[in-house]
Amino acid sequence: MSNRNAVVFCVVLAGFCFISWKRSIIGVKDALMLAGRGLILLAICTLMIYIFQRLKSFFSPVCRELPASPLHESTRLKQEQARINQQNKHSEKTSDYAEAVIKPRQNSLHEQKMERYHRMTGETWKLTQGFTVGDETETHDDDDLDINETPIQRAKRRRRLQTAAGVPIQQEVPKQKMVIVLPDEPQPDTAGVVKIALRCPSGRTIHRRFLKTWSSLLLLDWMKKSGYPPAIYTLCTSYPRKPLLMAEDVNLEDAGILMDTVLNVEEKDPSTT
Repeated sequence: MSNRNAVVFCVVLAGFCFISWKRSIIGVKDALMLAGRGLILLAICTLMIYIFQRLKSFFSPVCRELPASPLHESTRLKQEQARINQQNKHSEKTSDYAEAVIKPRQNSLHEQKMERYHRMTGETWKLTQGFTVGDETETHDDDDLDINETPIQRAKRRRRLQTAAGVPIQQEVPKQKMVIVLPDEPQPDTAGVVKIALRCPSGRTIHRRFLKTWSSLLLLDWMKKSGYPPAIYTLCTSYPRKPLLMAEDVNLEDAGILMDTVLNVEEKDPSTT
Protein backbone atom coordinates (compact mmCIF):
# COMPACT_ATOMS: atom_id res chain seq x y z
CA MET A 1 0.00 0.00 0.00
CA SER A 2 1.44 3.37 -1.00
CA ASN A 3 1.44 6.57 1.03
CA ARG A 4 -1.38 8.00 -1.09
CA ASN A 5 -3.65 5.08 -0.31
CA ALA A 6 -2.84 5.42 3.39
CA VAL A 7 -3.81 9.10 3.36
CA VAL A 8 -7.08 8.31 1.54
CA PHE A 9 -7.86 5.57 4.05
CA CYS A 10 -7.24 7.96 6.95
CA VAL A 11 -9.47 10.67 5.43
CA VAL A 12 -12.31 8.21 4.77
CA LEU A 13 -12.03 6.82 8.30
CA ALA A 14 -12.04 10.33 9.82
CA GLY A 15 -15.08 11.32 7.74
CA PHE A 16 -16.93 8.19 8.75
CA CYS A 17 -16.21 8.86 12.40
CA PHE A 18 -17.34 12.55 12.08
CA ILE A 19 -20.59 11.61 10.34
CA SER A 20 -21.34 8.91 12.88
CA TRP A 21 -20.76 11.34 15.71
CA LYS A 22 -22.96 13.99 14.13
CA ARG A 23 -25.83 11.56 13.70
CA SER A 24 -25.26 10.20 17.19
CA ILE A 25 -24.83 6.71 15.82
CA ILE A 26 -21.90 6.24 18.15
CA GLY A 27 -20.54 8.30 20.97
CA VAL A 28 -17.34 10.27 21.10
CA LYS A 29 -15.59 7.63 23.07
CA ASP A 30 -16.61 4.92 20.63
CA ALA A 31 -15.56 7.09 17.70
CA LEU A 32 -12.10 7.57 19.19
CA MET A 33 -11.76 3.86 19.85
CA LEU A 34 -12.82 3.11 16.28
CA ALA A 35 -10.29 5.62 14.94
CA GLY A 36 -7.52 4.12 17.05
CA ARG A 37 -8.33 0.65 15.85
CA GLY A 38 -8.30 1.89 12.28
CA LEU A 39 -4.90 3.47 12.74
CA ILE A 40 -3.58 0.27 14.30
CA LEU A 41 -4.97 -1.72 11.37
CA LEU A 42 -3.39 0.75 8.93
CA ALA A 43 -0.03 0.43 10.66
CA ILE A 44 -0.23 -3.35 10.57
CA CYS A 45 -1.10 -3.34 6.85
CA THR A 46 1.72 -0.91 6.08
CA LEU A 47 4.20 -3.06 8.01
CA MET A 48 3.11 -6.21 6.20
CA ILE A 49 3.41 -4.50 2.81
CA TYR A 50 6.92 -3.25 3.72
CA ILE A 51 8.02 -6.72 4.85
CA PHE A 52 6.55 -8.32 1.72
CA GLN A 53 8.42 -5.92 -0.57
CA ARG A 54 11.67 -6.57 1.29
CA LEU A 55 11.26 -10.33 0.98
CA LYS A 56 10.42 -10.01 -2.70
CA SER A 57 13.52 -7.92 -3.39
CA PHE A 58 15.65 -10.38 -1.37
CA PHE A 59 14.60 -13.48 -3.31
CA SER A 60 14.46 -11.78 -6.72
CA PRO A 61 17.75 -11.19 -8.72
CA VAL A 62 19.59 -8.03 -7.90
CA CYS A 63 19.82 -6.75 -11.44
CA ARG A 64 18.23 -7.76 -14.64
CA GLU A 65 20.13 -8.24 -17.84
CA LEU A 66 19.57 -5.28 -20.03
CA PRO A 67 18.84 -5.92 -23.69
CA ALA A 68 21.95 -5.44 -25.83
CA SER A 69 21.74 -2.27 -27.79
CA PRO A 70 23.40 -1.92 -31.20
CA LEU A 71 25.91 0.57 -29.79
CA HIS A 72 26.89 -1.76 -26.95
CA GLU A 73 27.23 -4.71 -29.37
CA SER A 74 29.54 -2.75 -31.69
CA THR A 75 31.69 -1.67 -28.73
CA ARG A 76 31.97 -5.26 -27.55
CA LEU A 77 33.01 -6.40 -31.05
CA LYS A 78 35.66 -3.68 -31.25
CA GLN A 79 37.08 -4.68 -27.85
CA GLU A 80 37.15 -8.34 -28.89
CA GLN A 81 38.94 -7.51 -32.14
CA ALA A 82 41.46 -5.32 -30.29
CA ARG A 83 42.11 -8.19 -27.86
CA ILE A 84 42.68 -10.62 -30.75
CA ASN A 85 45.09 -8.19 -32.49
CA GLN A 86 47.06 -7.70 -29.29
CA GLN A 87 47.28 -11.46 -28.77
CA ASN A 88 48.55 -11.93 -32.35
CA LYS A 89 51.23 -9.28 -31.81
CA HIS A 90 52.40 -11.01 -28.62
CA SER A 91 52.50 -14.37 -30.46
CA GLU A 92 54.60 -12.87 -33.28
CA LYS A 93 57.03 -11.33 -30.79
CA THR A 94 57.34 -14.67 -28.99
CA SER A 95 58.04 -16.59 -32.21
CA ASP A 96 60.58 -13.98 -33.37
CA TYR A 97 62.39 -14.16 -30.03
CA ALA A 98 62.44 -17.95 -30.20
CA GLU A 99 63.88 -17.90 -33.74
CA ALA A 100 66.43 -15.15 -33.09
CA VAL A 101 67.59 -15.99 -29.55
CA ILE A 102 66.41 -19.29 -28.11
CA LYS A 103 67.07 -21.60 -31.10
CA PRO A 104 70.61 -20.25 -31.86
CA ARG A 105 71.45 -20.56 -28.16
CA GLN A 106 70.20 -24.15 -28.07
CA ASN A 107 72.11 -25.00 -31.28
CA SER A 108 75.29 -23.48 -29.85
CA LEU A 109 74.95 -25.49 -26.63
CA HIS A 110 74.31 -28.65 -28.64
CA GLU A 111 77.41 -28.06 -30.79
CA GLN A 112 79.53 -27.44 -27.69
CA LYS A 113 78.27 -30.67 -26.11
CA MET A 114 78.97 -32.66 -29.29
CA GLU A 115 82.45 -31.13 -29.60
CA ARG A 116 83.20 -31.98 -25.96
CA TYR A 117 81.90 -35.51 -26.49
CA HIS A 118 84.02 -36.09 -29.63
CA ARG A 119 87.11 -34.73 -27.87
CA MET A 120 86.56 -37.05 -24.91
CA THR A 121 86.06 -40.09 -27.16
CA GLY A 122 89.02 -39.19 -29.40
CA GLU A 123 86.84 -38.74 -32.51
CA THR A 124 87.89 -35.20 -33.33
CA TRP A 125 87.94 -36.03 -37.03
CA LYS A 126 84.15 -35.76 -36.96
CA LEU A 127 84.47 -32.05 -36.18
CA THR A 128 86.30 -31.30 -39.47
CA GLN A 129 84.57 -30.42 -42.71
CA GLY A 130 86.32 -33.17 -44.67
CA PHE A 131 86.79 -33.16 -48.42
CA THR A 132 84.91 -34.48 -51.43
CA VAL A 133 86.02 -37.88 -52.68
CA GLY A 134 86.94 -37.92 -56.37
CA ASP A 135 87.49 -34.17 -56.61
CA GLU A 136 90.31 -33.66 -59.07
CA THR A 137 91.87 -30.40 -60.14
CA GLU A 138 93.45 -31.36 -63.41
CA THR A 139 93.67 -29.40 -66.62
CA HIS A 140 92.63 -30.86 -69.93
CA ASP A 141 92.61 -29.70 -73.50
CA ASP A 142 89.40 -28.24 -74.83
CA ASP A 143 89.05 -31.05 -77.34
CA ASP A 144 89.36 -33.77 -74.69
CA LEU A 145 87.18 -32.10 -72.04
CA ASP A 146 83.81 -33.77 -71.50
CA ILE A 147 81.49 -32.40 -68.88
CA ASN A 148 79.53 -35.64 -68.48
CA GLU A 149 82.69 -37.74 -68.12
CA THR A 150 83.28 -39.20 -64.67
CA PRO A 151 86.76 -39.31 -63.08
CA ILE A 152 86.94 -43.10 -63.62
CA GLN A 153 86.08 -42.77 -67.31
CA ARG A 154 88.62 -39.95 -67.66
CA ALA A 155 91.35 -42.13 -66.09
CA LYS A 156 90.50 -45.03 -68.42
CA ARG A 157 90.64 -42.73 -71.45
CA ARG A 158 94.05 -41.38 -70.43
CA ARG A 159 95.30 -44.94 -69.90
CA ARG A 160 94.18 -45.94 -73.39
CA LEU A 161 95.87 -42.89 -74.92
CA GLN A 162 99.12 -43.66 -73.10
CA THR A 163 98.98 -47.29 -74.25
CA ALA A 164 98.35 -46.24 -77.86
CA ALA A 165 101.21 -43.73 -77.76
CA GLY A 166 103.60 -46.26 -76.25
CA VAL A 167 104.11 -44.34 -73.06
CA PRO A 168 104.66 -46.73 -70.15
CA ILE A 169 102.00 -46.49 -67.52
CA GLN A 170 103.40 -45.47 -64.18
CA GLN A 171 102.24 -47.81 -61.52
CA GLU A 172 101.75 -46.28 -58.12
CA VAL A 173 104.19 -47.70 -55.65
CA PRO A 174 102.30 -48.62 -52.52
CA LYS A 175 103.55 -46.83 -49.49
CA GLN A 176 105.24 -49.01 -46.98
CA LYS A 177 103.46 -49.00 -43.68
CA MET A 178 105.77 -48.07 -40.87
CA VAL A 179 105.71 -50.66 -38.14
CA ILE A 180 106.35 -49.32 -34.67
CA VAL A 181 108.42 -51.66 -32.55
CA LEU A 182 108.91 -50.74 -28.92
CA PRO A 183 111.64 -52.29 -26.80
CA ASP A 184 110.62 -54.91 -24.29
CA GLU A 185 109.58 -53.68 -20.89
CA PRO A 186 112.34 -53.95 -18.31
CA GLN A 187 111.79 -55.82 -15.09
CA PRO A 188 110.39 -53.81 -12.15
CA ASP A 189 113.55 -54.37 -10.07
CA THR A 190 115.89 -53.09 -12.80
CA ALA A 191 117.88 -49.98 -11.94
CA GLY A 192 116.58 -46.79 -13.53
CA VAL A 193 113.07 -48.13 -14.25
CA VAL A 194 110.11 -45.73 -14.23
CA LYS A 195 106.48 -46.56 -14.75
CA ILE A 196 104.65 -44.14 -17.04
CA ALA A 197 100.86 -43.90 -17.43
CA LEU A 198 99.13 -42.23 -20.36
CA ARG A 199 95.72 -40.72 -19.66
CA CYS A 200 93.95 -40.79 -23.05
CA PRO A 201 91.13 -38.45 -24.19
CA SER A 202 88.79 -41.44 -24.40
CA GLY A 203 89.05 -41.89 -20.63
CA ARG A 204 91.21 -45.02 -20.53
CA THR A 205 94.66 -45.14 -18.97
CA ILE A 206 97.52 -47.33 -20.22
CA HIS A 207 100.71 -48.20 -18.33
CA ARG A 208 104.20 -49.22 -19.40
CA ARG A 209 107.72 -49.41 -17.91
CA PHE A 210 110.69 -47.55 -19.44
CA LEU A 211 114.31 -46.93 -18.58
CA LYS A 212 115.39 -43.39 -17.81
CA THR A 213 118.22 -43.68 -20.35
CA TRP A 214 115.87 -44.41 -23.25
CA SER A 215 115.03 -41.69 -25.77
CA SER A 216 111.99 -39.59 -25.09
CA LEU A 217 110.77 -40.19 -28.67
CA LEU A 218 109.74 -43.67 -27.56
CA LEU A 219 106.84 -41.99 -25.78
CA LEU A 220 105.63 -40.59 -29.11
CA ASP A 221 105.90 -44.04 -30.69
CA TRP A 222 103.98 -45.51 -27.79
CA MET A 223 101.30 -42.83 -28.12
CA LYS A 224 101.03 -43.38 -31.89
CA LYS A 225 100.80 -47.14 -31.44
CA SER A 226 97.96 -46.54 -28.96
CA GLY A 227 95.97 -44.72 -31.66
CA TYR A 228 96.95 -41.07 -31.13
CA PRO A 229 99.21 -39.74 -33.94
CA PRO A 230 101.82 -37.14 -32.89
CA ALA A 231 100.65 -34.85 -35.71
CA ILE A 232 97.41 -34.24 -33.82
CA TYR A 233 98.19 -35.08 -30.20
CA THR A 234 100.95 -34.24 -27.77
CA LEU A 235 102.03 -35.28 -24.28
CA CYS A 236 101.73 -32.93 -21.31
CA THR A 237 102.64 -33.25 -17.67
CA SER A 238 99.85 -33.28 -15.09
CA TYR A 239 101.10 -30.62 -12.69
CA PRO A 240 102.31 -28.14 -13.60
CA ARG A 241 100.64 -28.57 -16.97
CA LYS A 242 103.19 -28.08 -19.75
CA PRO A 243 104.23 -29.95 -22.92
CA LEU A 244 106.85 -32.62 -22.35
CA LEU A 245 110.26 -31.93 -23.86
CA MET A 246 110.93 -34.63 -26.48
CA ALA A 247 113.82 -34.85 -28.93
CA GLU A 248 116.13 -37.49 -30.35
CA ASP A 249 119.03 -36.54 -28.12
CA VAL A 250 116.89 -36.11 -24.99
CA ASN A 251 116.31 -39.13 -22.77
CA LEU A 252 113.54 -39.55 -20.25
CA GLU A 253 115.68 -38.36 -17.37
CA ASP A 254 116.61 -35.16 -19.22
CA ALA A 255 112.91 -34.65 -20.04
CA GLY A 256 112.13 -34.53 -16.32
CA ILE A 257 110.83 -38.05 -15.74
CA LEU A 258 112.67 -39.17 -12.61
CA MET A 259 109.93 -41.29 -11.01
CA ASP A 260 106.64 -42.88 -11.83
CA THR A 261 104.71 -40.28 -13.83
CA VAL A 262 101.25 -39.75 -15.32
CA LEU A 263 101.15 -37.95 -18.68
CA ASN A 264 98.08 -36.55 -20.43
CA VAL A 265 97.42 -37.11 -24.12
CA GLU A 266 96.00 -33.81 -25.34
CA GLU A 267 95.05 -32.50 -28.72
CA LYS A 268 97.35 -29.88 -30.18
CA ASP A 269 96.10 -26.32 -30.52
CA PRO A 270 95.68 -25.65 -34.29
CA SER A 271 96.86 -22.05 -33.79
CA THR A 272 100.25 -23.20 -32.50
CA THR A 273 100.90 -25.79 -35.22
